Amino acid sequence: MALTGNSNEERIWNYLRSAGLSACGAAGLMGNLYAESGLIPTNLQNSYEKKLGYTDAEYTAAVDSGAYTNFAGDAAGYGLAQWTYSTRKANLHIFAKSAGKSIGDLETQLAFLIKELSGYASLFASLKTATSVRAASDRVLLEFERPADQSEAVKVKRAGFGQKYYDKYAGAASGAAPAPGGKSMTENELRSEVVSIAVSYLGCKESDGSHKKIIDLYNSHKPLARGYPVKYTDAWCSTFASAVAIKAGLTDIIPTECGCEKHIQLFKALGSWQENDAYVPKPADYVFYDWDDNGVGDCTGSADHVGIVEKVVGNTITVIEGNYSNAVKRRSLQVNGRYIRGYGVPKYASKATANSTTGAATVAGAAFAVGDKVNFIGSTHYTSSTAASGVSCKPGTAKVTAIAAGAKHPYHLIKEAGGGSSVYGWVDAADIVGRADNPVAVACAKLTRLGGAIK
Repeated sequence: MALTGNSNEERIWNYLRSAGLSACGAAGLMGNLYAESGLIPTNLQNSYEKKLGYTDAEYTAAVDSGAYTNFAGDAAGYGLAQWTYSTRKANLHIFAKSAGKSIGDLETQLAFLIKELSGYASLFASLKTATSVRAASDRVLLEFERPADQSEAVKVKRAGFGQKYYDKYAGAASGAAPAPGGKSMTENELRSEVVSIAVSYLGCKESDGSHKKIIDLYNSHKPLARGYPVKYTDAWCSTFASAVAIKAGLTDIIPTECGCEKHIQLFKALGSWQENDAYVPKPADYVFYDWDDNGVGDCTGSADHVGIVEKVVGNTITVIEGNYSNAVKRRSLQVNGRYIRGYGVPKYASKATANSTTGAATVAGAAFAVGDKVNFIGSTHYTSSTAASGVSCKPGTAKVTAIAAGAKHPYHLIKEAGGGSSVYGWVDAADIVGRADNPVAVACAKLTRLGGAIK
């Protein structure tokens, strides 16, 4: 069956649903596939890249061409399901060759996956009738993937990934006009989702190779901008900004590119460019920089760098950037500050399919309720929702425990164990963003509302 969708995850979701899996079954399987490969069909097990001397793309090409002949016997995990055993890899290779396709072709791997699952009669049947993401995820984990670590923590984590896909895509079944991937969302929720994805990459860096998953995600999206596969050694700020759009499934309103100047041209072609440096951006807008800007008048020079706006508090803009000193980091700058070239302003409103949620306060582009798990990105908490001064604390994961709608500091947060934060008090709305694992487990029978530039 032909693949449909704007991103790998959406194509996989649509394929699995067309193959007869229930919404919960598809989500449970996808959560496991994401844990294994990040949903990247060319993914070579990270520990084997150095051992074999291949990148994902090089390994795939070498196997396809016959230059590398030990695909079945090298014990390296590969592809969506990180197929490892010699017989399973040999079968994948034969399956791809008989179809005249690359071993890294997404549709080919999905067809092979369904063929394999059909041999697990009880498991396959359960995925077609599943009404719980957690139950479906656990069965895939224990009966199909069977990793060394099958602890409760791993089960919860994989089910959380699956729940994210259920929340994002199963919303189409509610009858509401679907947003990207099927979830009914407001404009602010779309913006918050993009910011949350960008936040999830903070700390990825070249020095330990953790940035490679960003490059791999970008290269997995077809067609590639200008037909160019980005190398791990290339500058990757626009690549990062594009990868976030790919993971969000919003490439129809956020163009993908690996070079800043071309990226600007594509935003202009979509009618989504803001030339005025004094523009006050919103979360999930894209800010472009020109390091040669002299600070006088409107900057119209060549762009050198790009990032994604996380929040704006007063006149201070916080941006998340890839390839900032070879890592994903935050930068703070002033509205109308020097070096701002302009803004890509995606038309999120055109993708919104829901009104603001009632019964919950709207926060930094998202609606949160008591019990929600969030990312706290600030550095100050307060003893009351109206306090004039606060106390320093560390950012990290937390839970919303109370809401004072309309107050100066409207959310009360308590840190999560092991989440890095020390927050315990009232915080500003702009200092929290949503998390993909919110909530981790929901009964699926009940629908809920809620991835330097080359020039």
